[in-house]
Formats: sequence, structure tokens, C-alpha cells
Amino acid sequence: MNEVWAVLKAILDPLFIIFILLLASTVIFWKNCKKKSDALIMVLGVILVYGTGIAPVSNYLCYHLEKDYIHHQSAGLKNGPDALVVLGNGTKEIKSIQETFSSDFGTLRLVHAATVYHQAGARYFVCAGKGEGDVSEAQAMAKLAESLGVPKDKIRIEAKSENTAENALEVKKILGDKKMHIGLVTSAFHMKRSEEEFKKYFDHVTPLPAHYLYASPAKNFVICYMPQAAELTKTSTVVRELIAQLWYRIR
Repeated sequence: MNEVWAVLKAILDPLFIIFILLLASTVIFWKNCKKKSDALIMVLGVILVYGTGIAPVSNYLCYHLEKDYIHHQSAGLKNGPDALVVLGNGTKEIKSIQETFSSDFGTLRLVHAATVYHQAGARYFVCAGKGEGDVSEAQAMAKLAESLGVPKDKIRIEAKSENTAENALEVKKILGDKKMHIGLVTSAFHMKRSEEEFKKYFDHVTPLPAHYLYASPAKNFVICYMPQAAELTKTSTVVRELIAQLWYRIR
């Protein structure tokens, strides 16, 4: 029964419905058009939607991006770093209740950083990132950190940086000492670029990935090959990060 429900949910996924409608439209157009080359763009569209929306493709891309940190068991620090630095990932503002929350990824990062703090300790707990709202990413994370038991006097807020390169630069301005041991907390897909930037300013940077996009293949073979919105989101995240990595190398 659970398998049937899982397949039903996959069938009702918006991306799967879009894919079926696009596929049906392409077949009808192909049959009715006199010049088959006219249908090429629609065929390519079907292939793109299918390829970017299935788990084997998204998982392969995620693994390629995160593999260095999947096998990097860095969460259990024997000695606490001088500073834990957690990078923001946007905020969500709900005006009706006048509250601003850290984004889903930002929350995962902050919770992991707080967990590491309670396990290993640190002299400083740095929340970094400006964001686009009235309340910065750093402020939203700092508020959550306090609620998770991180002492207020340990928290440092860096709310000026607007990208990963600026994160590293502005944190360096706050901490100052190049020889400080930094425990860097961000998403695994974002870690490589972040680590490269922070190593420009600090001699000792330990990556502490908060979460992974990659997941071991699901047991349900059928669902794995059905386009799903969640898999498209993962693929999109990876592609944006790969473009960002390329830009950081050529800028």
C-alpha cells in the first residue's frame, strides 16, 4: 500500500504532469507537421525536462559536487576551533507576523553549527551574510543560535557581505588573525567555493558540511525515473553552483 501511495504522489507531482502534457503535445505535433525538423525544439524540450527532473541525473550531479565532503568526516572535531563561521543562504519574511526567518538551507547550516559548538566549543560563533530583506541573514541566524543555546557574548554578526567572496573578506576583518582555526559551516554543495575563499585569509580552515543534496538511490526503481520537482530543484541548485565556481575562477 505504501508503494502504491508513493507512486501516486509521484504521478501527481507538478513536473511529472508538465512532462506528460509536453510529451503528448510533442507527439501530436510530430505526427501533424510536414517538416519534422520543426518539432526538434519540442523534442529537445522534452529531453531537457526529463533529464533534469529524474533522480539518477540529479544525484550524479550532486555527488560530483559534494563527493569530497561526503567522505570527509569533519563533524567530530576533537578540539574546538577558534571560530565557527556559518554562512547564510537568504531569509524568509512574513510581514503579517513581523518575523524574519532564516531560509531552509540557512537553518540547516545554523543548526549544524550550533550542534558543533555544543560538542566542541569555540571562542567565537560568527553568523555571516547580508541578504536582501530588512533583517539580514546574519541577524536571523544569530537569533536562532541564541534560541539553541549559543551564548550571546560568543556570537559575532557579519551583515555586510553579499556573496561568498565577501563573506570571507568581512569575516577576516572581524576576526583579524590569519592563524585562527576556522570551522566553516555551509552546505556541502557550496563548501568547495567557500573553502577556497576562506583559505585566502586564514591558514587553518576545517570544512563542516551541514547537509547534502546527494542521497543514496531510492529502492523504488519506477519513481527514480519519473520527473519530479524536487529533483529538478536539486539539478538547478547544482548547475547554479557550477556556474558560480566557474565565475570565481575567471573573475
